[in-house]
Amino acid sequence: MGRFKNNKKSRVIVKPISKKNQEDVSHVTGDKIPKSFVFSRMKLPGSVKQLQMDLRKLMLPYTALSLKEKKRNTLRDFLNVSGPMGVTHFLMLSKTASALNLRVARTPQGPTLTFKIHQYSLASDIAQSQLRPRCPPDLFKTPPLIVLSGFGSQELHLKLATIMFQNIFPSIDINTVKLSTCQRLVLLHYNKDTKLIDFRHYSIRLQPVGVSRRIRKFVQNHQVPDLRNLQDVSDFVTKAGYGSESEGDEEAATVTLSSDLGRVNKGATKSAVKLQEIGPRMTMQLVKVEEGLCTGGIIFSEYGKKENMKKKQDEDVDDEEEDSEEGEEEGSEEDGEDMDEDFED
Repeated sequence: MGRFKNNKKSRVIVKPISKKNQEDVSHVTGDKIPKSFVFSRMKLPGSVKQLQMDLRKLMLPYTALSLKEKKRNTLRDFLNVSGPMGVTHFLMLSKTASALNLRVARTPQGPTLTFKIHQYSLASDIAQSQLRPRCPPDLFKTPPLIVLSGFGSQELHLKLATIMFQNIFPSIDINTVKLSTCQRLVLLHYNKDTKLIDFRHYSIRLQPVGVSRRIRKFVQNHQVPDLRNLQDVSDFVTKAGYGSESEGDEEAATVTLSSDLGRVNKGATKSAVKLQEIGPRMTMQLVKVEEGLCTGGIIFSEYGKKENMKKKQDEDVDDEEEDSEEGEEEGSEEDGEDMDEDFED
């Protein structure tokens, strides 16, 4: 007896975005707010699946945190859903036997940048390595700031990477931005010698200069201090807390606030800027740039010259030794399948 196929299996399940918390256009800059999908198109190992969730959390609040992809979903399924939801960028993870890749694409027509991830650390790994990990509940209510370092090259593929990363997060106006919205920072540093990109994700906090740690904790937490072992209240004020009192007082790490920020940091006073890594952390390399959305002409390929040289050598061997032609063709086809597996639609 025949079975009817359920067409719902090919749909992409996305948790509806509340218009109360989401805006399509920034009321500050007037620009369209970029939104993203982070997904994979194949089954991922457990650690890579967690990396995908870390990337979704990093892209908050303008991403689909509860996006559920199925095995039958195609790239067109995600593209059909992205239009009505105003999604502007795709971040796609894929894992083969030889490499872990991250593709960053602009919808609906590209371009697509493919990065090979050489090393990565999950957010949980970063937290376990720290003595006092910091992750307040309101940390992901605002998008992160983006800082690019070392991308000042005139090469076309690096220019495209710069534009892509600059537009993947909402733009800000430094004259009107609220300091309370600057909670996180994404840093990308390009090393021109190794051609590797260091990807880091930090939380930002401000600490008033010249104020003891005991006073800061008292003002922030509103907890009654323990004065049982003290002779006078002044002992509580003057006695140093844990750590150095001069921590973060260096001139290069301090800023003068234009307005009040919280209960401790007051306007027109100096505060030290503290960055604490929250993950994920990646070391990756730009290996391919395509004109379209995972298709079209190749603008840049890190392995383009090697592939052309190998093809020429194969043609010379084919002319001289016809008997070994079949074996060489089979070997080159297998290599091609391993390399292009991540780029199939």
